[in-house]
Amino acid sequence: MSDVTQSYAYLHRSSLADGRLGLETSGGTALAGPAAHPRFFSGFLTDPAPAAAGLLAVAKVARTRYFLPIQERVRDPVVTSNGDRLRFESFSACCGVYARLDLLSDALDGEMHDRGTTNVDVGEPLRQSLTRVGRDPLHLAVGPDELTVTTFDGTVVEKKVPLPQRWLRGFAEVQVITAGFEPRAELSAAEAARFLRSLPKGSRASGAQWVVPAGRSLRLTPRAAPGAVCLPGPQRLEALAPLLPYARALRAYGPAVRPGDLPCASAWELDLPGMRLVLTLSPEVRRGFSGEGAVLDGLTRDEADADLVGALLAFEPRVEVDLLADRSGLPADRVRHALTRLGTAGRVGFDLAEAAYFHRELPYDAGLAEAMNPRLANARALIAAGEVRPDGDLTVVGGQRVRFESDAASCTCPWWAEYRGSRGKCKHVLAAEIARRGDT
Repeated sequence: MSDVTQSYAYLHRSSLADGRLGLETSGGTALAGPAAHPRFFSGFLTDPAPAAAGLLAVAKVARTRYFLPIQERVRDPVVTSNGDRLRFESFSACCGVYARLDLLSDALDGEMHDRGTTNVDVGEPLRQSLTRVGRDPLHLAVGPDELTVTTFDGTVVEKKVPLPQRWLRGFAEVQVITAGFEPRAELSAAEAARFLRSLPKGSRASGAQWVVPAGRSLRLTPRAAPGAVCLPGPQRLEALAPLLPYARALRAYGPAVRPGDLPCASAWELDLPGMRLVLTLSPEVRRGFSGEGAVLDGLTRDEADADLVGALLAFEPRVEVDLLADRSGLPADRVRHALTRLGTAGRVGFDLAEAAYFHRELPYDAGLAEAMNPRLANARALIAAGEVRPDGDLTVVGGQRVRFESDAASCTCPWWAEYRGSRGKCKHVLAAEIARRGDT
């Protein structure tokens, strides 16, 4: 799969000097539309040290390749202003770890100038400066502030970064996957530190493990069990370690599992003063989110509903389904399907702590989402070729038999036999579902 080139252009490099942290922004989207250098916030951070450590954690994930580590070009984090908070997001180079730092209203003492999404420059000089942040007051400006003097002789700092399409797909996949998670465990700050420091490191941590509640903590177990959370590659939680001195709690999220289930994704959220840092891990260290297939259902849904709901979004910190249903005239279940489809285009994310979507706009072509999922294209080709035929309780698709039972489906193809639906639906199930709904 070919790469695409993302260009970041900044008026200056981000810097930290004399207690003033200036994060330069690249082109993005604000409430009024596209903006060259959006200006989102200026004011003080109420607790500078954990905020600086959180920004470093997000930047660390962006420059790390957890599977087959090699030198990677740095990718700049995405920042979204949702009016009452700032969200910083990044994806690992291998596409297997998603990181997000939410600076909530209690962490910010200043003025929100606008809402929107853009990239922020977090280069090596800034990272080195952030490591030295202590308890002194820290002023934060996201975007050029009102004192910035720009002349015709000024230089623009430009970065051209090749982004693998699988990295872009990962952003779309992770919000669909995490929307199905539930809170499974919560540890106090002391127990969280004890648990994280006890995890195996390096090559011993390469396989998928599981954790189950054990008193006030968690213990490792080799297999899935009711209430368990998958912990695939425990070393991928290392970005949490520097924030443990500031932590108030650690929460683990995951899907419901049964004995014998295959490894699955999980999310680990560190609760900090006025902020949250979450790391979401793919089901295996060698497996990026890009191939999980969670977006396929959303991409088969009606695009018109997504267009209508998308037009009503305004960078809300919490997307209210009932309110969107009233405004759009759509029933709530169609609004939820529309949000899922918007998520496949990177236009919404999912906040586990609040169990709600939030609006943001990732800097890539939303039309790429469907083009980057060949299983969906192959399913539509099977329908166009007349290869979908009902046969009693079964649907025959391209020589394979698809069976529907309640809300579940299975197939006789090799893909289904290997993954059992753990990496999304095969082309035959997708084709059968689309044909059954009459969305051809």
